[in-house]
Amino acid sequence: MASLSEIVSYSDRFLRICEVGDWDNALNGLQIENSGRVTRIGAAVDVSSRVLTEAQKRNVDLLLVHHGLFWPGLQPVRGALCRQLRLAFENDIALYSAHLPLDIHPRVGNNAQLVAALGLKSPRPFLEEKGRPVGLKVRVSLPRSELVRKLQKALNGPVKVFDFGPKQARAIGIITGAAGSEIYRVADENIDTFITGEAPHWAAVAAEELGVNFLLGGHYATEVFGVKALAAHLSKRFRMPWEFIDCPTGL
Repeated sequence: MASLSEIVSYSDRFLRICEVGDWDNALNGLQIENSGRVTRIGAAVDVSSRVLTEAQKRNVDLLLVHHGLFWPGLQPVRGALCRQLRLAFENDIALYSAHLPLDIHPRVGNNAQLVAALGLKSPRPFLEEKGRPVGLKVRVSLPRSELVRKLQKALNGPVKVFDFGPKQARAIGIITGAAGSEIYRVADENIDTFITGEAPHWAAVAAEELGVNFLLGGHYATEVFGVKALAAHLSKRFRMPWEFIDCPTGL
């Protein structure tokens, strides 16, 4: 059975944790270590008291997340943070977080996995952030209505559609999560249909002005793919079970 250090070392290399830039509070990699023993992997989009409690119930001792503990920045260890740390320490749960390294990974990344779920082919990286492309774009000839149906099926939920672009999509841009504020930069790449998770209010106005189809599938829903794919990959490599802990945020 693999140790925590073996799994972490492999994951760091596989995801290029040290190479991919990110916001400081992402703190990619191992955020909490445990006793070193790993028997079951859990995957979740966010770490929270609810997720950690569920991980404990399922005997998970390595939890993989996309959004880790430290997004609010430096803070006293009290209240919610104290509760989360106590749950991890008392139940010997290690926590590993990967944000942009997981978004952009060509195999298990959120973008790549969503492209595959939509049945789209030959994606190319686009839209640089933190020194690397953070999205994928695909050339197609696909009715907008069919794309919306495919997206609803892939996300297993509703999609907010701003149908300001052509009825026949020719260039689709995908950036999972909260990339709606990048709509002007996306349009500059000659994208006529932009898929992301969520957006600020003004981005809907911008979509109309730019003549772009703007499809919002939800921040959470568009980012379940990466942690699932990573957990499945590690499960196969290290021969241990894994499961997804589903705790939607409603966003």
